Amino acid sequence: MSLTKRIVGLVALALVPALAIQGYNEYALRTARGEAVRGEAMRVARSIAADLGQFGRGTRQVLDVLSEVPEIRGMEPASCTAYLKTLLGKVPGVFFFGVADADGGIVCNTLGSARGSYGLADRGYFQDAMRTGGFAIGEFVTGRITTKPTLQFAQAIPGTGDRPAGVVLASIDLTHLAAHQARAGFPPDATLTVADRKGSIVIRLPDHEQWVGKTLPSDLWSALTANRGRVIDLPGLRGTMRITGIAAATPDDLDSVTVAVGFSPQAAFADIDAATRRGVILIGLGALLAVVAALLAGRAFIKDPVRRLLGAATAWRTGDLGTRTGISGPTEFGQLGEAFDAMASALQRHESELRSEISRSHLLQERQRMMLHELNHRVRNTLATVQSLARQSRRGDPSDEQLEGRILALSKTHDLLSRDDWTGASLGTVLENELAPFRVGQADRFRLDGADLDLPPRYVLALGMTVHELTTNAAKYGALSVPGGRVDIAWRVVAGESGASRLAMGWHESGGPSVVEPRRRGYGTRLITGAITQELGGAVRLAFEPEGLRCTLDVPLDALDRFTSFREAETASPRPAAHHNPH
Repeated sequence: MSLTKRIVGLVALALVPALAIQGYNEYALRTARGEAVRGEAMRVARSIAADLGQFGRGTRQVLDVLSEVPEIRGMEPASCTAYLKTLLGKVPGVFFFGVADADGGIVCNTLGSARGSYGLADRGYFQDAMRTGGFAIGEFVTGRITTKPTLQFAQAIPGTGDRPAGVVLASIDLTHLAAHQARAGFPPDATLTVADRKGSIVIRLPDHEQWVGKTLPSDLWSALTANRGRVIDLPGLRGTMRITGIAAATPDDLDSVTVAVGFSPQAAFADIDAATRRGVILIGLGALLAVVAALLAGRAFIKDPVRRLLGAATAWRTGDLGTRTGISGPTEFGQLGEAFDAMASALQRHESELRSEISRSHLLQERQRMMLHELNHRVRNTLATVQSLARQSRRGDPSDEQLEGRILALSKTHDLLSRDDWTGASLGTVLENELAPFRVGQADRFRLDGADLDLPPRYVLALGMTVHELTTNAAKYGALSVPGGRVDIAWRVVAGESGASRLAMGWHESGGPSVVEPRRRGYGTRLITGAITQELGGAVRLAFEPEGLRCTLDVPLDALDRFTSFREAETASPRPAAHHNPH
C-alpha cells in the first residue's frame, strides 16, 4: 500500500471518533426534542380539551338557568320567543335557542317558528335529556331549520311530576369554536381534530370548513379511541405522519368528544436536521484539510528522510564514505540517520588506516578491499531490511507503530555495533540492549542464564531483531502484557553432529494469558524465521503452548561468514562464564 493511501486511511480512522460523536449528539438531540414535542402535543391537547370543557360547563349553566325562567316553563310561544331572542349574541358560541314540549314538538325558538312546525323527538340529545331529567349533549347534526353544522346542548325543564315538561336547547356554532382555538395561539404547523362520539369531525384546524361534519376513517378513529391519554405516531387525514397527542377523558371535559393534536416531525426536527448537515459539511472540510496536511507532513517527515538515507547508501556503495545522511534528532529516522552516519564514520576511519598501511603490505591492501566489500554488503543488507520492514508493515499493520518499533530496534542495534566499529558485540549486551525498556522497575520479570558470547555483526543484527520481535509480542499479547508474567532466556554453546559449535537458545514465557496458536503466520514470525534460517543458516521452532510461548533457536557458530569481517576470525567464541540473573 502506498504512503498516500496509508495516510488517507489514517485520516479516515481518525475521523471515526468525530463521526461517532456527531451521531451520538444527533441521537441525543433528537431524543430530547422528540420527548419535548410529544410533551407539547399532549399539553396542547389537554389545554384545548379543558377549554372546550369550560365552554360546555358555561353553556350548561345558561341552559340550567333558562329551564327555571317563567317564560320558558310557561310554554307560551309569544313570550317564550321574545325572551329567547334577547339572548342572541349574549352567549358566545351559541347561535340558536329553542324550547320543545314533552312530546318533542317545538314550542318556540329564536327564529320565531310556529308551535308544532317541526319535532325533535327523534333526536338523541332530546331523548337523553327527557330520560335523565338533566343535561345532554348531542352528536354532530345539520340543523333542520338553521341548516348549519352544529352540536346541540339540551337541558330538561322540570315538570309537575316525575316526567320533565320539555327541554330547552342551544345550538353551538362550531365555526366560532374553531376560530377561537386558532386565535388562542394554536401552533401554525400543528393540526387539531375534535370528533364526537361517533367519529364525526366537529372542529378541524386548519381547513375547518372543508372537514367539519365528515367522518374520520375507521382505522384512524379506532387508533384515537384506543390511545386516549397517550402520544403516538399516526398518519393524519392527508396521510402525513404526525406526532399525535390524544387528550384523556376527564370529568371536567366536554362529554363525548375526542381531542387530538398532531405535530409535524419535519417541522419539529428542522433545526436539528440543518445542524446535522452543517456538522457533516464541516467534518468533510476538516477531513479534506487533514488529508492535505498529512500528505505534506508525510513528504516532509517520511519521504524526504528515506530519500536521503537511500542517497547516502548509494554513495557508500560506490565507495564514497564521506557522504552523510545529515539526519539527526530524537525521532526514529533521526536515530537511524545518526547510526548510519556513525557507521560510515567508523568505516571511513578504518579505510583511512588501511590506506596508510597499503604501501607497506599487500595484506593491508587486501584487507582494505575486504573492508569495502564488507561495507557494501552490510549497507545493502541494512537498507534491504529497512525497505522490507516498510513494505511489510504497510501490508500487514493497521498503523506505523510496528514499523517505527522495528526501525528503532534496528537503529539501536546499529548503535551497539558502532560502539566497537562494527567488530561485533556480546550476546549478553544484545539481550540487555533489547530488554532494557521493559526491565525498568521490574527486572525480576526476566531471567538470563548463559555464558557470555562474542558475536559477529550479522549475528548481532539477526539475533537483535529476533529478540525485539519476541519482546514486542510478549508485551502486547504474552507474559509481559499482564502483571506477574515472566520471561526466561537461556543459552549455551553445544557441539553439533559434525563437531561444529552451535548456539542453542531458548525463550520461555510464563504467567501470561493463555496462548492460542495463530491461524496464519504474521510478519514478526516471518522476520524471525528469515533472520535465523536465511541469514544465519539456523533453525527456529515456535511452540504456542497454553501456559506460554516457547521459542527455540539453533544457530551454527563455526560456519564461515559470506563476507570477511574486520577481525581475523569472525566465528563466535565463548568468554569466561558470565551468568546473568536479575534475581
